[in-house]
This record gives sequence, C-alpha cells and structure tokens, in this order.
Amino acid sequence: MQAGLVQTFCAFAYNNAWANHRLLTACGELSQAEFAAARTGFFPSLQATLNHIHVIDLFYIDALEGGWLGPKAWANEVPYPSVAELKRAQRAIDQRLIIHCDALTPEQLDGEVKVNRDTSVQTERRDRLLMHLFQHQIHHRGQAHAMLSETTVKPPQLDEFFAAGEAPLRATEFSELGWSEATVWGG
Repeated sequence: MQAGLVQTFCAFAYNNAWANHRLLTACGELSQAEFAAARTGFFPSLQATLNHIHVIDLFYIDALEGGWLGPKAWANEVPYPSVAELKRAQRAIDQRLIIHCDALTPEQLDGEVKVNRDTSVQTERRDRLLMHLFQHQIHHRGQAHAMLSETTVKPPQLDEFFAAGEAPLRATEFSELGWSEATVWGG
C-alpha cells in the first residue's frame, strides 16, 4: 500500500508541474498590463495569485528538503512580475518537488518535517505536508483559472492529467517539460 502511495505523490508532483505549465502558458498570451490587472479573487490579480503559489511552494519545498528559509520565502510577494520570469521560476521549483517526490521511500512518508515559522518550529508528517502543498496549489490555481476566464484568453483544461485516454493530448506538453508518459507513470 505505501509503495503505491509514494507513486501517488510522484504523480501529483508531475500533475502539479503540468498544470502550472498549462496555466502559465495560457497567461503568456496576456499583455503585462492584463497579467497585473486588478481582478476578483483572494489575491487581487493573476500576477499576485500565481506569485503566491510560487512563494508558498518555495517555503514548503525548502522545508521538505531540510532547509530553513521560512517566511523569508515571501519577503517579496511578487518576485516575478512578468509571466516569462514566473514561468521559469515556477518550472524550477516544480522540478525540485518532482525530484523530492521521486526520491521518497515509503518509510519517509510518515517522517517528520521541520517548518521554520520564524517565531516557532512547526513539525509535520511529510505525507500530510505534501497533501497540504498539493491542495494549496489546486486551490489557488482554480482562482487564477477563474480570473483568466475574465480575459480574452481561454483558460486551459487542468483536470485531464490522470485520464489515460488524454495521453495523446499531453504528449507535446510532456515533451516541452522533458517528460514522457513513461517518465510520469513508469514502465
């Protein structure tokens, strides 16, 4: 059961990177003004929402790797003002998460991760922290997806990753990311 759970976390890491790639590629069709424009959402723009995803990824992935960055991760709430800059940075942090998940063993899943909260240290189980991180991503990508629907750019499908029948549609994007179906699913 646990070996299957490791594969599940790996698949979620790849799904996460793919969905970010799709969403940021679509946002790349916007002008800088449209990307930064005020919109209705928890964060006031696509730029702020997608940068929030990145800085929180940085915060948690650093902790998962044993780092001590803590709240310094969001000292600059919009470290990447343009889509092109953000897409490169998000791809790099997504790759770090994939590497982390690919290296997991079943025994590590219930191991502890120390999270620097500046004034305290939070201790979390690795599996629960990963689930939180993936849920955070999905939550805010959904908000960005809704914001994108207010523009002339059609929001991309983000829920096709796990359907085997969608493999031909993903092939080009997987190639852009340096993957294949076998990379993600094994075999």
